[in-house]
Amino acid sequence: MKFQEIDGIKIAFRTNEGGLASGRKTLFFIHGSAGDHTVWENQYAGMEDEFNMVAVDLPGHGQSGGRGEREVALYAKWVKKTVEALGLRKPVLAGHSLGAAIVLESAIRYGDMLSGIVTVGGGAKMPVNPLVLDGMKGDPSMIINSIPEFAVSKKNRERLGDFLIDNLRRADKDVAYGDFLSCDRLDVSGEVEQIRIPALLICGEDDRMMPPKFSIYLKEKIPGAKLVLIKEAGHFVMMEDAESFNAALREFVDSLEG
Repeated sequence: MKFQEIDGIKIAFRTNEGGLASGRKTLFFIHGSAGDHTVWENQYAGMEDEFNMVAVDLPGHGQSGGRGEREVALYAKWVKKTVEALGLRKPVLAGHSLGAAIVLESAIRYGDMLSGIVTVGGGAKMPVNPLVLDGMKGDPSMIINSIPEFAVSKKNRERLGDFLIDNLRRADKDVAYGDFLSCDRLDVSGEVEQIRIPALLICGEDDRMMPPKFSIYLKEKIPGAKLVLIKEAGHFVMMEDAESFNAALREFVDSLEG
């Protein structure tokens, strides 16, 4: 892990073992609610020899300092500042869940500094069940223990369930609540048509948290957007079927100019 101080806050991020290489395209990964950079482990394992890769821990998450935010737009500002502080030229932003919301907000507000975006299990609106919000604000244990049932496809629960539960248990309770609240408050449905950079929308066909209809809506609204639905995968599609996910991501990034 490496660290960059931004506005007095230590921001943690993982990058290629040998550092960032000139002449390579850059992928900037953003995790979801109450998560950290570790959800992108399978992308590093499969692609770090091809691309510059940066996976950030948002403020208040993982090894980063700070206390998190309660608005997607504020997280997007942190991503912009991090991209600028690291001197990244026209990266591709790839985000999962809350990260997908941040990616959309970034494309709307700061699209000229990006070469493309990838949303993973995202949407122009990302409504959160009130029971989840209440549970995360009060006693989150029941919500945390039930996450595998809703977040991954049935065939992948035994393999990934413990990882997801452990990640959520480690997360700061107030930060986690703020993340889910940020998602619930999101509504960029009137603005996504303004996005003018290449977009790839990836969703698991079995995603119960952000069903494919949300990604299909984005496909219909974002000019030229490409949609990839992956079978037998749920909300954590990048972990559930890394091979199919990485193939779609690689094809998209290779198609971009520069």
